[in-house]
Amino acid sequence: MGNDNTLMWAGSYTADRNGNGKGIAALSADDQGHLTSAGLAVASNSPSFLALHPTLPVVYAVAEEGKTVRAYRRTGEAELEAFGEPWPAGDATCHVAADPQGRFIVATCWGDGQVILYELDHDGAITSRTSAAAAVDPHFTAPTDGERPSRAHSSLMLPDGRVMTTDLGHDLVRVWKYAPAEGLQPDHEVVLPKGSGPRHMARHHSGSVFVDTEYSVEVAIVRMEPDGTYELTAVVPASINKPFDGDSGAEIALSPDGRFAYVGVRGSNRICVLKVTHDGTGLEPLADVPCGGDWPRHHLVREGWLYVANEGSDDVVSFRLDPATGLPDGPVGRVETGSPSMLVAAR
Repeated sequence: MGNDNTLMWAGSYTADRNGNGKGIAALSADDQGHLTSAGLAVASNSPSFLALHPTLPVVYAVAEEGKTVRAYRRTGEAELEAFGEPWPAGDATCHVAADPQGRFIVATCWGDGQVILYELDHDGAITSRTSAAAAVDPHFTAPTDGERPSRAHSSLMLPDGRVMTTDLGHDLVRVWKYAPAEGLQPDHEVVLPKGSGPRHMARHHSGSVFVDTEYSVEVAIVRMEPDGTYELTAVVPASINKPFDGDSGAEIALSPDGRFAYVGVRGSNRICVLKVTHDGTGLEPLADVPCGGDWPRHHLVREGWLYVANEGSDDVVSFRLDPATGLPDGPVGRVETGSPSMLVAAR
């Protein structure tokens, strides 16, 4: 692997989730966007989402079907090994994120709505587990409406040390405070429109948090008020086109300069490009680009390139990003890998 190459870990769905992956794969991208396989980093069952320790060569992975979270330690250029035992999580644990100070990780569970904090030691090993308070549906009005299940989907670490999580089932963004040895304590919550389905988040350097919605295929903008609470300030379409039947929002990522946002849409298989306006307080749909495959579950923006994990077509493709317009050009490169679900650049 050349010195200028980018190594990426790719999460996947494996046979236990009817996927074609074998575990965490290692992929290499050169400065021309060409992609190659660097082999299987470690075999594991449906490591569908990954997070890196901020300073140590440790990777955290969920086992979505196995209802666990586990740490892996990097042992070579593109190899990982299990580090400690798996820790219990919740049903369909679909996301994990790491505290920038390396104190803890947070896992969110689509199946049962749990938000779980795991504390870490100085080696990055998991040492404890605390499940946070359950969500309450703010849109629930009467028993005749039927109860909607809570579906925690992602977490975001805020600069002030708080943690933000989405609940796709209850249309909620929740903000938490971290209390050592006690886990996450509720701070406040932001209610999104009923049926929107907040999924993933990206924080703009202006302080805005952009939340893409799985069901309505939109982007909600939440901003912090002077008193420290976040408020919903706008909801904009993710696409210049209306959603097609069967569409669902996937990942949202920002260009490093904060001028553009990229939202994946499964179904019609698009990457929606939005322009960030008004100093980060607004978004404007700019263009839609075919994702280069089927079912773009996740994508990574890095150093002028967009890498898309197409779960349905068993491949990862690269697009060159125009620095002026923000538009993806390609696909430039493609590599086969089974049921890719998530991409993160290895450190």
